[in-house]
Amino acid sequence: MNRHDGPAAQPATAPAGGPADAGAGPFSAFERMIAWRYLRPRRKEAAVSVVTIISLVGVTLGVAALIIVMSVMNGFRAELLDRILGLNGHVIVQPMERPLDDYADVASRIAALDGVIRAIPVVEGQTLASGNVGAGTGALVRGVRPDDLAELEAVAGNIVEGSLQGYDAGTGIALGLRMAQNLGLVVGDSITLVSPEGDVTPFGTTPRVKSYPVAAIFEMGMSEYDASIIFMPLEEAQLYFNSEGTVQFIEVFVDDPDAVDRYKPLIEQAGDRPLFLVDWRQRNAAFFSALVIERNAMFLILSIVVIVASLNIVSSLIMLVKEKGRGIAILRTMGATQSAILRIFIMAGTGVGVVGTATGLLLGLIVCWNIESIQRLLNAVSGTDVWDPTIRFLTEIPARIDPGETLAVVGLSLTLSLLAAIVPARRAARLDPVEALRYE
Repeated sequence: MNRHDGPAAQPATAPAGGPADAGAGPFSAFERMIAWRYLRPRRKEAAVSVVTIISLVGVTLGVAALIIVMSVMNGFRAELLDRILGLNGHVIVQPMERPLDDYADVASRIAALDGVIRAIPVVEGQTLASGNVGAGTGALVRGVRPDDLAELEAVAGNIVEGSLQGYDAGTGIALGLRMAQNLGLVVGDSITLVSPEGDVTPFGTTPRVKSYPVAAIFEMGMSEYDASIIFMPLEEAQLYFNSEGTVQFIEVFVDDPDAVDRYKPLIEQAGDRPLFLVDWRQRNAAFFSALVIERNAMFLILSIVVIVASLNIVSSLIMLVKEKGRGIAILRTMGATQSAILRIFIMAGTGVGVVGTATGLLLGLIVCWNIESIQRLLNAVSGTDVWDPTIRFLTEIPARIDPGETLAVVGLSLTLSLLAAIVPARRAARLDPVEALRYE
């Protein structure tokens, strides 16, 4: 018999019931149990517990803040887009070579195109409006036909006082609620409009001053429009602005504003005369580009909150590894591999990230779903309007949850939590059990 044969030559085995038993594979119930126990430190490990809780709260608030802010930014953009495109056409048709004196025929031909909802001839001009109080305010007068105004849901569907009957009869005008409040006007009162493009006399052009009864007051929910726009019957606006028989432009509304380039050649062909077309993206390019830049900047800034919370996970795991050095050594002597220790501490670290991310996701969704109620509560508590519509354009805080962006936030948080757990977990896996138990 070879002298090397015998018990000493047999492979070492772990004690029965140890972690090296068959069936204890990667991420097994045993590893999950140890990771869960490490996430519940004992009383003497209070410092680890405090840091872990801080990490959990940090991840929760970071994820919730990201979801809430991104949803508000999305809602802000969507609401502004809906209101701007609800009042202004998707394509503006302007004349070339000669005025739009055949606007009725051109508008009817364009409106007959597939995908075109309506084509509205418009006369537009600046005036000074005055009422019962105040010194007057600048106003944008838009002359449109009664039937066209009735089809503008942004106006006709938001009448808060009066009706469009007087407007249809050509004897009244419609104005925004905020302008009516600023000028102290109600339905039936008269508003005085002063235009610099008045009558031509031997002594020059004199301003035109005329009063109109208020037939309807609307509230679109966009303060800039509610405080500055007046709708006037088209024929009256043509007389008032010395534009008899012509209009400045035709507003075209289409089914799919994002595919507006597809309609432009068709509109030019239907016009049957030289036309100059401008779409809504060109008219509002700077405004919406600023919104996109602000939204991306907010995402990057608030991502730092999640990164800081992830660094707290690193701190808590490093402290946990230091506190659990003896336990790690015992696990190694019982047969646990370095890979098992690595997985245990990765699960402990990512567990904090998963719980914090799930809690933050739930908190963010609850706030977004109830943001109007929260706004009213803050107004009542503070005694002031926390969302000033004169500054932020809209009367209420909008929130629109984007599933793709929400998943991106969740993925970012989980990825950072995983990356934060790797370094402390590798340190725990490389711990020498002999050194850890030497002074025990």
